[in-house]
Amino acid sequence: MAANGASCEQPQKRAGAKDKQNDSSVRERRQKDKEDRLSLVVWRRPVTTLHYFLLETLIKLNEWTFKLWQRRGTVFLVLVLCSLFSIAYSTEGAHQHYVNYLEKRFLWCAYWVGLGILSSVGLGTGLHTFLLYLGPHIASVTLAAYECSSIDFPEPPYPDQIVCPQGGGVEGSISLFSIMSKVRLEACMWGAGTAIGELPPYFMARAARQSGADPEDEDYEEFEEMLEQAEGAQDFVTRAKLGVQHMVQKVGFFGILACASIPNPLFDLAGITCGHFLVPFWTFFGATLIGKAIIKMHIQKLFVIITFSKHIVEQMVSLIGSVPKVGPSLQKPFSQYLEAQRNKLHHAGGSAPADENWLSWVFEKVVLVMVCYFVTSIVNSMAQSYAKRLQQQRHLEEKTK
Repeated sequence: MAANGASCEQPQKRAGAKDKQNDSSVRERRQKDKEDRLSLVVWRRPVTTLHYFLLETLIKLNEWTFKLWQRRGTVFLVLVLCSLFSIAYSTEGAHQHYVNYLEKRFLWCAYWVGLGILSSVGLGTGLHTFLLYLGPHIASVTLAAYECSSIDFPEPPYPDQIVCPQGGGVEGSISLFSIMSKVRLEACMWGAGTAIGELPPYFMARAARQSGADPEDEDYEEFEEMLEQAEGAQDFVTRAKLGVQHMVQKVGFFGILACASIPNPLFDLAGITCGHFLVPFWTFFGATLIGKAIIKMHIQKLFVIITFSKHIVEQMVSLIGSVPKVGPSLQKPFSQYLEAQRNKLHHAGGSAPADENWLSWVFEKVVLVMVCYFVTSIVNSMAQSYAKRLQQQRHLEEKTK
Protein backbone atom coordinates (compact mmCIF):
# COMPACT_ATOMS: atom_id res chain seq x y z
CA MET A 1 0.00 0.00 0.00
CA ALA A 2 2.82 2.36 0.90
CA ALA A 3 4.49 1.60 -2.42
CA ASN A 4 1.26 2.33 -4.28
CA GLY A 5 0.81 5.61 -2.39
CA ALA A 6 4.35 6.66 -3.21
CA SER A 7 3.89 5.76 -6.86
CA CYS A 8 0.69 7.89 -6.97
CA GLU A 9 2.37 10.90 -5.38
CA GLN A 10 5.22 10.94 -7.88
CA PRO A 11 3.05 11.69 -10.98
CA GLN A 12 1.21 14.40 -8.98
CA LYS A 13 4.49 16.05 -8.04
CA ARG A 14 5.69 15.85 -11.63
CA ALA A 15 2.39 17.38 -12.82
CA GLY A 16 2.65 20.18 -10.27
CA ALA A 17 6.24 20.91 -11.27
CA LYS A 18 5.22 20.93 -14.92
CA ASP A 19 2.37 23.42 -14.22
CA LYS A 20 4.77 25.74 -12.38
CA GLN A 21 7.22 25.49 -15.26
CA ASN A 22 4.44 26.32 -17.75
CA ASP A 23 3.31 29.30 -15.67
CA SER A 24 6.88 30.54 -15.47
CA SER A 25 7.37 30.19 -19.23
CA VAL A 26 4.07 32.00 -19.92
CA ARG A 27 5.12 34.83 -17.60
CA GLU A 28 8.51 35.11 -19.29
CA ARG A 29 6.89 35.12 -22.72
CA ARG A 30 4.46 37.86 -21.70
CA GLN A 31 7.30 39.94 -20.26
CA LYS A 32 9.34 39.54 -23.45
CA ASP A 33 6.32 40.45 -25.60
CA LYS A 34 5.73 43.53 -23.46
CA GLU A 35 9.35 44.64 -23.79
CA ASP A 36 9.17 44.18 -27.56
CA ARG A 37 6.01 46.29 -27.74
CA LEU A 38 7.42 49.06 -25.55
CA SER A 39 10.44 49.34 -27.84
CA LEU A 40 8.09 50.25 -30.69
CA VAL A 41 8.23 54.06 -30.52
CA VAL A 42 8.56 56.81 -33.12
CA TRP A 43 12.10 57.87 -32.16
CA ARG A 44 13.47 54.28 -32.40
CA ARG A 45 11.51 52.64 -35.22
CA PRO A 46 9.66 55.46 -37.00
CA VAL A 47 8.64 53.62 -40.19
CA THR A 48 7.31 50.50 -38.43
CA THR A 49 5.59 52.59 -35.74
CA LEU A 50 3.75 54.80 -38.26
CA HIS A 51 2.82 51.74 -40.36
CA TYR A 52 1.35 49.92 -37.34
CA PHE A 53 -0.38 53.14 -36.23
CA LEU A 54 -2.16 53.47 -39.60
CA LEU A 55 -3.21 49.80 -39.57
CA GLU A 56 -4.54 50.06 -36.01
CA THR A 57 -6.40 53.25 -36.95
CA LEU A 58 -8.12 51.44 -39.83
CA ILE A 59 -9.08 48.55 -37.52
CA LYS A 60 -10.51 50.97 -34.93
CA LEU A 61 -12.49 52.87 -37.58
CA ASN A 62 -13.91 49.58 -38.83
CA GLU A 63 -14.91 48.57 -35.29
CA TRP A 64 -16.54 51.94 -34.59
CA THR A 65 -18.42 51.83 -37.91
CA PHE A 66 -19.76 48.40 -37.04
CA LYS A 67 -20.84 49.58 -33.57
CA LEU A 68 -22.61 52.61 -35.07
CA TRP A 69 -24.40 50.32 -37.53
CA GLN A 70 -25.58 48.17 -34.62
CA ARG A 71 -27.04 51.32 -33.04
CA ARG A 72 -28.37 52.78 -36.27
CA GLY A 73 -31.68 53.77 -34.64
CA THR A 74 -29.89 56.06 -32.18
CA VAL A 75 -27.65 57.39 -34.94
CA PHE A 76 -30.70 58.16 -37.10
CA LEU A 77 -32.37 60.02 -34.21
CA VAL A 78 -29.22 62.11 -33.63
CA LEU A 79 -29.05 62.94 -37.36
CA VAL A 80 -32.70 64.03 -37.35
CA LEU A 81 -32.11 66.31 -34.34
CA CYS A 82 -29.01 67.78 -36.00
CA SER A 83 -31.01 68.39 -39.19
CA LEU A 84 -33.77 70.19 -37.25
CA PHE A 85 -31.23 72.35 -35.46
CA SER A 86 -29.53 73.13 -38.79
CA ILE A 87 -32.85 74.25 -40.27
CA ALA A 88 -33.57 76.44 -37.24
CA TYR A 89 -30.03 77.83 -37.40
CA SER A 90 -30.26 78.84 -41.06
CA THR A 91 -33.83 80.21 -40.98
CA GLU A 92 -34.20 83.92 -40.23
CA GLY A 93 -36.56 84.94 -37.47
CA ALA A 94 -36.97 86.13 -33.89
CA HIS A 95 -35.70 82.78 -32.62
CA GLN A 96 -32.17 83.54 -33.90
CA HIS A 97 -31.32 85.30 -30.63
CA TYR A 98 -31.98 82.11 -28.67
CA VAL A 99 -30.29 79.92 -31.28
CA ASN A 100 -27.10 82.03 -31.11
CA TYR A 101 -27.17 81.93 -27.32
CA LEU A 102 -27.56 78.14 -27.29
CA GLU A 103 -24.83 77.73 -29.92
CA LYS A 104 -22.41 79.84 -27.89
CA ARG A 105 -23.15 77.99 -24.65
CA PHE A 106 -23.01 74.58 -26.30
CA LEU A 107 -19.63 75.22 -27.96
CA TRP A 108 -18.23 76.68 -24.73
CA CYS A 109 -19.37 73.65 -22.68
CA ALA A 110 -18.27 71.17 -25.37
CA TYR A 111 -14.82 72.77 -25.45
CA TRP A 112 -14.25 72.25 -21.72
CA VAL A 113 -15.86 68.79 -21.65
CA GLY A 114 -13.56 67.77 -24.50
CA LEU A 115 -10.49 69.05 -22.64
CA GLY A 116 -11.61 67.15 -19.55
CA ILE A 117 -11.98 63.92 -21.54
CA LEU A 118 -8.50 64.37 -23.06
CA SER A 119 -7.11 64.77 -19.55
CA SER A 120 -8.36 61.41 -18.24
CA VAL A 121 -9.41 59.15 -21.12
CA GLY A 122 -6.06 57.35 -21.29
CA LEU A 123 -5.03 58.27 -24.84
CA GLY A 124 -1.27 58.02 -24.82
CA THR A 125 0.11 59.77 -21.75
CA GLY A 126 -2.98 61.95 -21.26
CA LEU A 127 -2.99 65.71 -21.86
CA HIS A 128 -2.70 67.77 -18.66
CA THR A 129 -5.42 70.20 -19.70
CA PHE A 130 -5.95 71.62 -16.21
CA LEU A 131 -2.37 72.93 -16.08
CA LEU A 132 -2.41 74.03 -19.72
CA TYR A 133 -5.91 75.49 -20.16
CA LEU A 134 -8.32 75.59 -17.22
CA GLY A 135 -5.80 76.66 -14.57
CA PRO A 136 -4.47 79.60 -16.65
CA HIS A 137 -8.06 80.61 -17.53
CA ILE A 138 -9.08 80.73 -13.85
CA ALA A 139 -5.86 82.61 -13.02
CA SER A 140 -6.56 85.18 -15.77
CA VAL A 141 -10.13 85.74 -14.52
CA THR A 142 -8.85 86.09 -10.95
CA LEU A 143 -6.19 88.68 -11.84
CA ALA A 144 -8.69 90.58 -14.02
CA ALA A 145 -11.37 90.56 -11.32
CA TYR A 146 -9.05 92.17 -8.77
CA GLU A 147 -7.69 94.67 -11.30
CA CYS A 148 -11.14 95.67 -12.63
CA SER A 149 -12.94 95.35 -9.26
CA SER A 150 -15.66 93.60 -11.25
CA ILE A 151 -16.45 90.27 -12.91
CA ASP A 152 -18.96 91.75 -15.42
CA PHE A 153 -16.55 91.57 -18.36
CA PRO A 154 -18.06 92.69 -21.72
CA GLU A 155 -19.28 89.81 -23.92
CA PRO A 156 -17.86 89.82 -26.54
CA PRO A 157 -14.84 89.82 -26.34
CA TYR A 158 -15.07 87.66 -23.17
CA PRO A 159 -14.21 84.78 -22.90
CA ASP A 160 -11.76 85.08 -25.84
CA GLN A 161 -10.32 88.22 -24.33
CA ILE A 162 -10.85 89.81 -20.92
CA VAL A 163 -11.44 93.56 -20.83
CA CYS A 164 -12.51 95.67 -17.86
CA PRO A 165 -16.09 97.01 -18.08
CA GLN A 166 -16.66 100.72 -18.60
CA GLY A 167 -16.77 102.48 -15.24
CA GLY A 168 -15.25 99.49 -13.43
CA GLY A 169 -16.55 98.47 -10.03
CA VAL A 170 -16.26 99.32 -6.36
CA GLU A 171 -12.78 98.83 -4.94
CA GLY A 172 -12.67 95.81 -2.61
CA SER A 173 -16.02 94.41 -3.83
CA ILE A 174 -14.46 91.23 -5.25
CA SER A 175 -14.66 88.07 -3.16
CA LEU A 176 -13.54 84.49 -3.61
CA PHE A 177 -17.13 83.37 -4.10
CA SER A 178 -17.84 85.91 -6.86
CA ILE A 179 -14.78 84.70 -8.83
CA MET A 180 -15.76 81.06 -8.22
CA SER A 181 -19.24 81.75 -9.60
CA LYS A 182 -17.72 83.41 -12.70
CA VAL A 183 -15.71 80.30 -13.67
CA ARG A 184 -18.10 77.67 -12.26
CA LEU A 185 -19.59 76.58 -15.62
CA GLU A 186 -16.29 75.87 -17.39
CA ALA A 187 -14.79 74.26 -14.28
CA CYS A 188 -17.76 71.93 -13.80
CA MET A 189 -17.81 71.05 -17.51
CA TRP A 190 -14.12 70.19 -17.36
CA GLY A 191 -14.74 68.05 -14.27
CA ALA A 192 -17.65 66.30 -16.03
CA GLY A 193 -15.31 65.60 -18.96
CA THR A 194 -12.77 63.96 -16.65
CA ALA A 195 -15.59 61.79 -15.23
CA ILE A 196 -16.60 60.70 -18.75
CA GLY A 197 -12.96 59.89 -19.50
CA GLU A 198 -12.93 57.37 -16.63
CA LEU A 199 -15.63 55.23 -18.29
CA PRO A 200 -13.46 53.21 -20.77
CA PRO A 201 -11.56 51.28 -18.01
CA TYR A 202 -14.90 50.55 -16.29
CA PHE A 203 -16.59 49.22 -19.46
CA MET A 204 -13.51 47.24 -20.48
CA ALA A 205 -13.23 45.48 -17.11
CA ARG A 206 -17.00 44.89 -16.91
CA ALA A 207 -17.13 43.34 -20.40
CA ALA A 208 -14.10 41.14 -19.64
CA ARG A 209 -15.68 39.88 -16.40
CA GLN A 210 -19.05 39.12 -18.02
CA SER A 211 -17.63 37.43 -21.12
CA GLY A 212 -14.64 35.76 -19.50
CA ALA A 213 -12.47 36.95 -22.40
CA ASP A 214 -8.93 38.26 -21.98
CA PRO A 215 -9.05 42.00 -22.77
CA GLU A 216 -6.30 43.67 -24.74
CA ASP A 217 -5.40 46.03 -21.91
CA GLU A 218 -2.20 45.99 -19.87
CA ASP A 219 -3.74 47.89 -16.95
CA TYR A 220 -6.35 45.15 -16.55
CA GLU A 221 -3.65 42.46 -16.72
CA GLU A 222 -1.70 44.27 -13.99
CA PHE A 223 -4.89 44.53 -11.93
CA GLU A 224 -5.48 40.77 -12.14
CA GLU A 225 -1.84 40.06 -11.23
CA MET A 226 -2.18 42.43 -8.26
CA LEU A 227 -5.24 40.54 -7.02
CA GLU A 228 -3.38 37.24 -7.32
CA GLN A 229 -0.37 38.55 -5.38
CA ALA A 230 -2.34 40.65 -2.87
CA GLU A 231 -1.15 38.79 0.23
CA GLY A 232 2.56 39.15 -0.57
CA ALA A 233 2.44 42.86 -1.52
CA GLN A 234 5.26 44.80 0.13
CA ASP A 235 5.99 47.98 -1.85
CA PHE A 236 4.12 51.21 -1.18
CA VAL A 237 2.61 51.61 -4.68
CA THR A 238 1.07 48.12 -4.66
CA ARG A 239 -0.31 48.63 -1.15
CA ALA A 240 -1.78 51.99 -2.22
CA LYS A 241 -3.46 50.33 -5.21
CA LEU A 242 -4.83 47.59 -2.96
CA GLY A 243 -6.11 50.26 -0.57
CA VAL A 244 -8.04 51.94 -3.39
CA GLN A 245 -9.38 48.57 -4.54
CA HIS A 246 -10.56 47.58 -1.03
CA MET A 247 -12.16 50.98 -0.39
CA VAL A 248 -14.09 50.92 -3.67
CA GLN A 249 -15.12 47.28 -3.25
CA LYS A 250 -16.24 47.47 0.40
CA VAL A 251 -17.56 51.03 0.82
CA GLY A 252 -19.23 51.27 -2.61
CA PHE A 253 -20.71 54.64 -3.62
CA PHE A 254 -19.03 56.66 -0.87
CA GLY A 255 -15.70 54.90 -1.44
CA ILE A 256 -15.80 55.83 -5.15
CA LEU A 257 -16.86 59.38 -4.17
CA ALA A 258 -13.91 59.69 -1.77
CA CYS A 259 -11.42 58.48 -4.40
CA ALA A 260 -12.85 60.82 -7.06
CA SER A 261 -12.99 63.91 -4.81
CA ILE A 262 -9.23 64.26 -4.35
CA PRO A 263 -6.36 64.41 -6.87
CA ASN A 264 -5.76 60.68 -7.23
CA PRO A 265 -3.42 59.23 -9.89
CA LEU A 266 -4.70 55.73 -9.02
CA PHE A 267 -8.34 56.45 -9.88
CA ASP A 268 -8.07 54.41 -13.12
CA LEU A 269 -7.79 51.43 -10.79
CA ALA A 270 -11.14 52.39 -9.23
CA GLY A 271 -12.81 52.20 -12.64
CA ILE A 272 -11.25 48.80 -13.37
CA THR A 273 -12.23 47.56 -9.88
CA CYS A 274 -15.84 48.70 -10.29
CA GLY A 275 -16.07 47.05 -13.69
CA HIS A 276 -14.41 43.84 -12.50
CA PHE A 277 -16.75 43.48 -9.51
CA LEU A 278 -19.81 44.49 -11.61
CA VAL A 279 -20.64 47.65 -9.67
CA PRO A 280 -23.82 49.19 -11.23
CA PHE A 281 -23.07 51.84 -13.85
CA TRP A 282 -24.95 54.69 -12.16
CA THR A 283 -23.33 53.94 -8.81
CA PHE A 284 -19.88 54.28 -10.40
CA PHE A 285 -20.59 57.17 -12.78
CA GLY A 286 -22.81 59.09 -10.32
CA ALA A 287 -20.15 59.02 -7.59
CA THR A 288 -17.40 59.85 -10.10
CA LEU A 289 -19.37 62.76 -11.58
CA ILE A 290 -20.21 64.27 -8.18
CA GLY A 291 -16.65 63.80 -6.94
CA LYS A 292 -14.82 65.16 -9.98
CA ALA A 293 -17.24 67.80 -11.33
CA ILE A 294 -18.37 69.27 -8.01
CA ILE A 295 -16.18 68.44 -4.99
CA LYS A 296 -12.71 68.08 -6.53
CA MET A 297 -13.32 70.87 -9.04
CA HIS A 298 -14.23 73.36 -6.31
CA ILE A 299 -11.09 72.40 -4.34
CA GLN A 300 -8.83 72.93 -7.38
CA LYS A 301 -10.65 76.11 -8.37
CA LEU A 302 -10.33 77.57 -4.85
CA PHE A 303 -6.61 76.74 -4.77
CA VAL A 304 -5.94 78.56 -8.08
CA ILE A 305 -8.03 81.61 -7.09
CA ILE A 306 -6.26 81.96 -3.74
CA THR A 307 -2.83 81.48 -5.36
CA PHE A 308 -3.47 84.21 -7.95
CA SER A 309 -5.31 86.69 -5.75
CA LYS A 310 -3.87 90.21 -5.90
CA HIS A 311 -1.98 90.34 -2.60
CA ILE A 312 -0.54 86.82 -2.99
CA VAL A 313 0.80 87.61 -6.48
CA GLU A 314 2.35 90.87 -5.28
CA GLN A 315 3.99 89.07 -2.37
CA MET A 316 5.38 86.37 -4.68
CA VAL A 317 6.86 88.99 -7.06
CA SER A 318 8.45 90.90 -4.16
CA LEU A 319 9.76 87.60 -2.75
CA ILE A 320 11.43 86.82 -6.10
CA GLY A 321 13.09 90.24 -5.97
CA SER A 322 14.55 89.54 -2.52
CA VAL A 323 16.63 86.60 -3.80
CA PRO A 324 20.32 87.58 -3.48
CA LYS A 325 22.20 88.58 -6.69
CA VAL A 326 19.70 87.20 -9.26
CA GLY A 327 16.50 88.49 -7.61
CA PRO A 328 16.10 91.86 -9.42
CA SER A 329 16.84 90.34 -12.85
CA LEU A 330 14.25 87.59 -12.23
CA GLN A 331 11.71 90.02 -10.80
CA LYS A 332 11.79 92.35 -13.84
CA PRO A 333 10.11 90.04 -16.43
CA PHE A 334 7.39 89.05 -13.93
CA SER A 335 6.65 92.71 -13.15
CA GLN A 336 6.62 93.59 -16.85
CA TYR A 337 4.27 90.72 -17.61
CA LEU A 338 1.80 91.76 -14.88
CA GLU A 339 1.95 95.38 -16.04
CA ALA A 340 1.27 94.33 -19.65
CA GLN A 341 -1.72 92.29 -18.52
CA ARG A 342 -3.12 95.27 -16.59
CA ASN A 343 -2.75 97.50 -19.66
CA LYS A 344 -4.59 94.94 -21.82
CA LEU A 345 -7.46 94.82 -19.33
CA HIS A 346 -8.01 98.58 -19.55
CA HIS A 347 -7.56 98.92 -23.33
CA ALA A 348 -9.85 96.83 -25.53
CA GLY A 349 -7.97 95.58 -28.58
CA GLY A 350 -4.69 96.94 -27.26
CA SER A 351 -1.64 95.52 -28.99
CA ALA A 352 1.06 93.61 -27.16
CA PRO A 353 4.35 95.38 -26.48
CA ALA A 354 7.01 95.17 -29.15
CA ASP A 355 9.33 93.11 -26.92
CA GLU A 356 7.38 89.97 -26.22
CA ASN A 357 7.74 88.91 -22.60
CA TRP A 358 9.81 85.75 -22.30
CA LEU A 359 7.37 84.29 -19.75
CA SER A 360 4.53 84.15 -22.27
CA TRP A 361 6.96 82.87 -24.95
CA VAL A 362 8.15 80.05 -22.66
CA PHE A 363 4.58 79.11 -21.72
CA GLU A 364 3.53 78.94 -25.39
CA LYS A 365 6.48 76.66 -26.19
CA VAL A 366 5.75 74.43 -23.16
CA VAL A 367 2.15 74.02 -24.33
CA LEU A 368 3.34 73.21 -27.86
CA VAL A 369 5.86 70.62 -26.60
CA MET A 370 3.30 68.94 -24.33
CA VAL A 371 0.70 68.74 -27.11
CA CYS A 372 3.29 67.27 -29.51
CA TYR A 373 4.36 64.74 -26.89
CA PHE A 374 0.72 63.83 -26.29
CA VAL A 375 0.12 63.22 -30.01
CA THR A 376 3.34 61.19 -30.27
CA SER A 377 2.31 59.05 -27.28
CA ILE A 378 -1.02 58.30 -28.98
CA VAL A 379 0.82 57.16 -32.12
CA ASN A 380 3.12 54.95 -30.01
CA SER A 381 0.23 53.51 -28.01
CA MET A 382 -1.83 52.58 -31.06
CA ALA A 383 1.21 51.07 -32.81
CA GLN A 384 1.88 48.96 -29.71
CA SER A 385 -1.76 47.84 -29.69
CA TYR A 386 -1.38 46.57 -33.25
CA ALA A 387 1.88 44.83 -32.31
CA LYS A 388 0.00 43.07 -29.50
CA ARG A 389 -2.60 41.87 -32.02
CA LEU A 390 0.21 40.36 -34.11
CA GLN A 391 1.75 38.67 -31.06
CA GLN A 392 -1.58 37.16 -30.01
CA GLN A 393 -2.18 35.94 -33.56
CA ARG A 394 1.28 34.37 -33.66
CA HIS A 395 0.77 32.58 -30.32
CA LEU A 396 -2.63 31.31 -31.47
CA GLU A 397 -1.10 29.88 -34.63
CA GLU A 398 1.62 28.18 -32.57
CA LYS A 399 -1.00 26.51 -30.36
CA THR A 400 -2.98 25.19 -33.33
CA LYS A 401 0.09 23.61 -34.94
